Formats: sequence, structure tokens, C-alpha cells
Amino acid sequence: SLAWQTLQAQEGATAVLNAANEVAVQAFLEKRIRFDHIYALNHRVLELGQPIQPTDLDSLLALDSWARARAQELLIPLQP
Repeated sequence: SLAWQTLQAQEGATAVLNAANEVAVQAFLEKRIRFDHIYALNHRVLELGQPIQPTDLDSLLALDSWARARAQELLIPLQP
């Protein structure tokens, strides 16, 4: 459902979801979080909003980096 929501959200939301999801899935595969924490982490990163609107490749990459960093920060309280 998050993916469908991001399609209707502001431009760049899908990039945020993708970046957060990659961090969450990697953490799950490394057994640092439970499977159900993937959704929770993605949702929390999306709730933070976006610091920038992507207008070119550089701003899109910056948004991706921002989302990955926020996901990493939010992993700590999600650990089992």
C-alpha cells in the first residue's frame, strides 16, 4: 500500500520509499530487524517528508542519500 500511496504523493516520494526499503531489507537479511519492521521503517521515513524536490539527477541522488541516512538512523529503535 505504501508504494501506491507514493505514486500519488509529491514527486520524489517513490525514490524515498525505494531507498528506505533497500536499507530495511538489507537490515532484515542481516537479521538486524524483523520482517514486519520493514514496513514500519519505510512508513516512518516517508512520514519525515522530503527536504527537497528532485529536479535533476543530482537532487534525486541527494534525496536518495537523505532517505538512506534517515532509514539508518531509525533502524536502532526498530531492532528486536
